[in-house]
Parts: sequence; structure tokens; C-alpha cells
Amino acid sequence: MAQFASMKKIARLLQKELGEIFIQKASQLLDNTMVIVTEVSMSPDLGLAKVYLSFILDQNRVAMLEKIEQKKSIIRKFLGNRIGSKLRKVPELRFYLDDSAEQAVKIQQLLDELDIPEDTDYAQQDAWTW
Repeated sequence: MAQFASMKKIARLLQKELGEIFIQKASQLLDNTMVIVTEVSMSPDLGLAKVYLSFILDQNRVAMLEKIEQKKSIIRKFLGNRIGSKLRKVPELRFYLDDSAEQAVKIQQLLDELDIPEDTDYAQQDAWTW
């Protein structure tokens, strides 16, 4: 259980630090595209961090993810400079697109398109005469 708690603690630390790196170094790394680190999950040995990203105001998210992949070593170096005193080893980073916001919009659109008739029989019944 303690290992699970430390994994979550390190994941939160990486999410915070990577978010700050993307804010501070956006012009240098990503042509001023705003990146949000939505989630970080750690492998049990703490050697790998899966980083889920969302991009604001950028239509070509796949190209932006490729650009981040190309600059992964620079991002990891920035991360190491920030957390080097807290962790013995900077984990390997794997970046993924977080499409949960788009999925939520699609689900809402599908729900809005449903044509569900109201149950008039139930609405007309007196609640006390069951």
C-alpha cells in the first residue's frame, strides 16, 4: 500500500512540474501552444511515467504530440533539473493524447440527439394510488 501511495505522490509531482515546464518553456518548445498535463501514471518500478496531454487552441493535436516526442529528451532534462533533489532517477516519459474532453462532448451530443418520448401514463397517475 505504501508503494501505491508513493506512486501517486510522484505522479502528482511530475504532473505539477511538467505543467510548469510547458507553461514556462512553451515558446521554446512548442511555438506558444498551450499544453495541459491532465494525468500522469507511474509504472510500479517508477521508471516510466505515462503523461496524458491536452492541447488548447491547436487543431493539429497529433502533430503537436509528435513535436513533443521529438523534444522528449529536452523536456526530461528540464524535469530532472526541477526534481533531481526529490527523486534518484528521472523516469522515462511517454506522452499520450488525452481526448476525454472530446469524448465528453460527443457523448453529450449523442444524448441531446436521442428522441425519448415522455411516459405520459406515469405522469398522469396519482402518486398515492399505486
